[in-house]
Amino acid sequence: MSLTEFVTLGRSGLRVSPLCLGTMTFGQEHSWGSTEDDAKAILDRYLERGGNFIDTANLYTFGHSEKIIGNLVGHVPSKRDRLVIATKFYSNLFPGDPNGGGTGRKSILAACEESLRRLQTDYIDLYWMHAWDRHTPIEETLRALDDLVRSGKVRYIGFSDTPAWKVAQAQTIALLRGYAPLIALQIEYSLLERTVEGELIPAALELGLGVTPWSPLKGGILSGKYTRENSGRKSSDRTFLPKLGEKELAIIDRLAQIASDQGTTPARVALAWVRARPGVTSTIIGARTLDQLDQNLGALAVELTQEQVAELDELSTPQLNFPAQFLGHAAAIMHGGISVNGDAPAPSPFAPTAASPKF
Repeated sequence: MSLTEFVTLGRSGLRVSPLCLGTMTFGQEHSWGSTEDDAKAILDRYLERGGNFIDTANLYTFGHSEKIIGNLVGHVPSKRDRLVIATKFYSNLFPGDPNGGGTGRKSILAACEESLRRLQTDYIDLYWMHAWDRHTPIEETLRALDDLVRSGKVRYIGFSDTPAWKVAQAQTIALLRGYAPLIALQIEYSLLERTVEGELIPAALELGLGVTPWSPLKGGILSGKYTRENSGRKSSDRTFLPKLGEKELAIIDRLAQIASDQGTTPARVALAWVRARPGVTSTIIGARTLDQLDQNLGALAVELTQEQVAELDELSTPQLNFPAQFLGHAAAIMHGGISVNGDAPAPSPFAPTAASPKF
């Protein structure tokens, strides 16, 4: 697979690359990001490889990430027009201003104008709500976003970091009232964060939303940098590496073994696992250096066997909230011991058998 094997995002006609370039690392305001020269090299390499999907936010390096993107592509029509640029609203960049953040109309419209200015563009391809704002009626948020779509300043909308029930409520309201619908969800998803499979992934599949996972390497824990041998120990720069539990270490061990068998890296194996999950459209990869980008893009060449996927699935099985776990067992009662649509429910002590009495 390559970056030019485009996929449509959710129930829309928007074509995006299977790996999205996340730009939270563009700028050094948080002390660990890329210089502007490094950011340019990373963006240029991604574009050279045929990628077209860039993700940022007004919060990332306090707006500098958006500004870097704008300086590099916003004022160049031949580049900007072929890109899908996504950014986010919600975060407050104006301390002391209660309307400087959130998802109210005043905040959304102001944030959009600020992002357009920094990105040096007339429109945003995909405008994400960065997180749910419990202080604002979702109807107000949807109507403001619909106005932005109708004005041409935004092409599509999506939600990030929002409960599944609120996503479902918002999409239902949008469809019933003729507002611009959501086309995608941006959620944390990795071998170490699978609880989204309880509600958010099923909601996305049911509502026709593309899934764009963030932190697919769980903040670098699945990158190959951390091992059983160095867990909790002091690194070469005299900082302490995180102390990992047995479940995390077992997953890391298996990633390393699969990577060795495939002649690749643990990071690429972890990315390949996420990329193949049901509902996932385009996985967000971050990179602070050009080498990190090249390493992550190599995941497109990795195809895991069914056995390898099954082993990783078993090692990373999450404990889901009620009723997800319950419904998995309840299916045994419904199916009567047979397979339906490939579903093989777990045995239930209450499931009837052919010998069970019927009254």
